[in-house]
Formats: sequence, C-alpha cells, structure tokens
Amino acid sequence: MGEKDISQKNFESHNDVVADIVNGSLFEGEEFIKADSLIDAQPFSQYKADDGVLHEQERDVAKYCVDANCNVRLAMVGFENQMAIDSDMPLHVMGYDGDSYRDEMNQDTIVVDEATGKKRRVRHKRYPVITLVLYFGEKPWKKPRCLYDVIDVPDKLKPFVNDFKLNIIDVPRLTPEQVKRYKGDFQIIADYFVQRTSGKEYVPPNKPIQHVDSMLKLMSVLTRDKRYYDFLNEDSAAKEGINMCEVLDRIVAQGEARGEIIGTQRTLVSLVKKNLLSLRDAAAEAGMSEEAFKKMAGAM
Repeated sequence: MGEKDISQKNFESHNDVVADIVNGSLFEGEEFIKADSLIDAQPFSQYKADDGVLHEQERDVAKYCVDANCNVRLAMVGFENQMAIDSDMPLHVMGYDGDSYRDEMNQDTIVVDEATGKKRRVRHKRYPVITLVLYFGEKPWKKPRCLYDVIDVPDKLKPFVNDFKLNIIDVPRLTPEQVKRYKGDFQIIADYFVQRTSGKEYVPPNKPIQHVDSMLKLMSVLTRDKRYYDFLNEDSAAKEGINMCEVLDRIVAQGEARGEIIGTQRTLVSLVKKNLLSLRDAAAEAGMSEEAFKKMAGAM
C-alpha cells in the first residue's frame, strides 16, 4: 500500500471526518450523518474470477451508519480517493457497491423450527450503500461520471441498461461556498486545494486543526511537500489546537534555520578543502563525527 493511500485512510478513519465529508458533500452541511452513529465496516470483499481463484478487493474507507443502539445498520458509506482520473471508475464503484449488497444478503441466517424441523431463512434488513469518490487531481474530472461514459450503449438498448452514476467530489474545483459546508479538518484541506487552483497566493485559515498528525501527513503526500511531515517530527511545543497559519510559520522558521545550518556546513567544508581548517576542528564545529563530516562534505 502506498504512502498516499495509508495517509488518506488514516485521516478518513476518524468518524467525525467521515461525517463531515458526507454532510458537506451531499447535504449542504446539514448534520444528517452524525459521527457517533458511525462504526467501522469491513473494507474487504471477495469474489471468484474466471480463473476460479478467490480474489479480494478493498475499499479505501468503509463505515456503517447505525441507529442509536448500534443494532440496526441504516446505511453503508464508502470513500474512494483519486489523484488521477480513472476511465473505469464507474465499473470499480459498481463492483464495490455490488459486493457490499451481496455481503448484506450473506448476513441472512438459516434457522430450524424446533416443532417441525423445517429450515427457514431469516432475512436481515437491507440498507443503502453510498460511495463518494474524492478527487484531488490537477485536471478537472469531466468524465467518466456515469456508466454511459464508459461503455457504448445503442439507443435501443438504453431503456434496459441502468446508467450507474458516480458521486464525484472534485475537491480543487469546489466553490468557496461549497468549502464552507465542511466544518472540520476536511474544510482546511479543501480550502487549500481551491485556493491553489484559483492561482492566488494561499492564505491559510485560523481554524484549529483537530487531527494534526493524520491531516498534516495527508497534506504532505497530497501536496508532495515534505515540510509538513518534517514539521510533525520536530520536538518543539505541543501541536494540539494549532492552525495552518502557525504550521506554515513554523515551517518557514525551520527552513530558515536549516538554511543557516547548511550555510555554516558549506563554509566549514570550503575551509577544510582550502587547508585553512583541520577536519577534526571542522567536524567539532559542525557538531558531528569526522566520518559524518566527510560523508556530508562528499554530498555537497
């Protein structure tokens, strides 16, 4: 599993994040799905291919929405994360959703009537399956948005072929009004992509980050900017309640400090090469062993 996939799954494993994404994307920010109504669902499903071998396919994120007593499943929500346009995405999602419905049927049980000895099937309640495709790519996701975009269907067959439609959330192309429908950390991520796509200089919000570790790791891989990840590894003050303004301020400060260190190291290497300073003294000044200094000098 790639670093991007792991980071996205870690961030979206939080129930409040899932509820926020669903409510902001589908219900204009209304709290229709509550975080405390969500429980983890099995992301794996199995199918037997033409080769007769049992295969597994895995959703990126899957949650059950249950009643107040956690006894009845009301719906299943799944996320698929995309950085690139997949021309077969409707087929993939149809497969995931179909497997989820099959799993629902597999929950039925067979009981034996004690009086008659006859078997009967106890049918469990069926519930809807909803899949959102979260797209973070540079190009707008224009197609495919439905099954008809993937396959050629003659006009005479269209009345008999259901046109399966995707729920695509093209994050960088959201409007500022749509971004405001999200209330949690996903709003910060969506706002970043929308601002960058507009071509304007990014102005970070003052909104506190709730899931600092998982959100900044996701930002690091989505933006291909390692500085977010480096920020998490620093041993400075606690990061709880920090916002993006403070994150970027610290990242800039770290970069400046790192630049000063590199500048000092380059000066020491230059002095050693000119025989104006001994290797031992240069290494001591740099706060490293002679072997480490040699290795560092060789990389410059």
